[in-house]
Amino acid sequence: MDRDWVALLGFVGMFGLMALRVPIGAAMGIAGVAGFAALAGLTPGLNLLANVPLSVLTDYNLIVIPMFILMGAFASHSGMSAELFAAGRAWLHHRRGGLALASVVACGGFSAINGSSVATAATMTQVALPEMRRSGYEPGISAGLIAAGGTLGIMIPPSVILVLYGIMTEVDITQLFAAGVVPGLLAVVFYSVVVALIARIKPEWMPRGERHSWGERFAALRPLWAVVVLFVFVLGGIYGGLFTVQEAAGVGATGTLVIGMARGRLRWREIKAALISALRVSSAIMTIVVGAYLFGYFLTITQFTQNAVDVLVALPIGPYGVLALVMLGYLVLGAVMDELAMLLLTVPIVFPAMVHLGFDPVWFGVIVVMAVTFGMICPPVGMNVFVINSIARDLSLGRIYRGTAPFIAADVLRLLILCAFPSISLWLPHLLA
Repeated sequence: MDRDWVALLGFVGMFGLMALRVPIGAAMGIAGVAGFAALAGLTPGLNLLANVPLSVLTDYNLIVIPMFILMGAFASHSGMSAELFAAGRAWLHHRRGGLALASVVACGGFSAINGSSVATAATMTQVALPEMRRSGYEPGISAGLIAAGGTLGIMIPPSVILVLYGIMTEVDITQLFAAGVVPGLLAVVFYSVVVALIARIKPEWMPRGERHSWGERFAALRPLWAVVVLFVFVLGGIYGGLFTVQEAAGVGATGTLVIGMARGRLRWREIKAALISALRVSSAIMTIVVGAYLFGYFLTITQFTQNAVDVLVALPIGPYGVLALVMLGYLVLGAVMDELAMLLLTVPIVFPAMVHLGFDPVWFGVIVVMAVTFGMICPPVGMNVFVINSIARDLSLGRIYRGTAPFIAADVLRLLILCAFPSISLWLPHLLA
C-alpha cells in the first residue's frame, strides 16, 4: 500500500480512537505503533513501543515540565492565587466590573508562577467565581472570563507549552519565555477592555461593590511579596545566567515549597495534595508526549512530514497566505483536539515550512501557542470549560461557552495584531540577547 495512504489511515485511526473516548496519548501511541508495524514489521513496531517511552521519560530536558507544574501546585495550595485576587478586589471592587478585572489581574499574576492553563482555571474558579456570584455578577460571563484567563498560564512564562515547543524545535527556551511576556500582558489588557465594554453595555451583569480604604488596599498588597520573589528569582536567575531553565524549574518548585512552609501555608496535608495534583497533571502530559513521539516516528517512516512541508512551501499563496492557512487549521483542530496533542502533532510538520518561508522561529512559537490556546475555551473540547463545569456543576457547558465568546474574539484580534507586527513579541528577546 502507498505510504501516503498508510499515513492517512493512521490519522483516521487516531481520530477514530479519540472519538471512542480513548485517551489522546493512548490513541496517538496505538495508531503510531500499529502504523509503524504495518510498514516495518511487527518486531520493529514492538521495539519502538519498548524504547520510545523510556527514551522520552528519561530525557533530562523534559524534567522542566513536572517541576514547573509542581511549582504551580505548591503556589496554588499555599493560597497565593487567593492573595492575588484579594489584592485586586481591594483596589478595583468599587468599580463596575471590578471583581472581573481583579480576576483577570489575578489570572495573569498567578500565571507568572504557574505554567499550566488548567491549573490556573481550576484555582481561580474556586477563588474568584464564588465571590463574583455572591456579588451579583452574571455567572456565565464570570465563568467564561475565568476560562479565558486560565489560558494566560500558557503564554506568560514559565509556560509548559513554550518549553515543549522549544524542546521540539531546538529554539532557545529563554528567548521563547521573553517573547511570551508582552503578548501575555497584551492579553490581560484585551480581556480588561472586554470586561469594561460588557460592564458598560450590560451594567446589571457587573454591579459595583464597596470601596476599600487606602489602608486596606495597601495591606492587601503586602502578602504579594511571595509571588514577586518567586517570579523575580526564577526568571531573574535564568536571564542573569545563574541557572538553566531546567535548574530554574527545580529551584522554583523548591522555593515555592520553602516559602509556603515558612508562612505556615503548606503543612503536610497541603503538601501531599499538591504532590498528588502535580503527579496527575504531569502523568497526563507525559503520556501525551510519549504518544506523540510514537506517532511522530510513524509519520517519519511514511515520509508524510517531508511531503507535507514540500506541499506547504510550494503553495502559490505566498508566506503570509501559508501562515493564514496554518492558523485556520489550528482553529479547526482546536475545536476537536487537546492543545498539547495538537502542538506535538503539528509542529514537526509546520515548523520546517515556516522557517523555510522566512518566519522567525521564536515569533512563530508565540503565534502557535496563542493559536492552540483557542482549543482550551472553544467547543466542543474546551478543557478549561470542562474544568470549570466540574467545579461549578450548576453552570451548563453551553452557558460557559457563551461566556467565553467575547474573550475568544479578543484573542483572535490579538493574534491578528501579533501576526501583522512580529516586533511586538520579538523586541524583548532581542533586548535580552
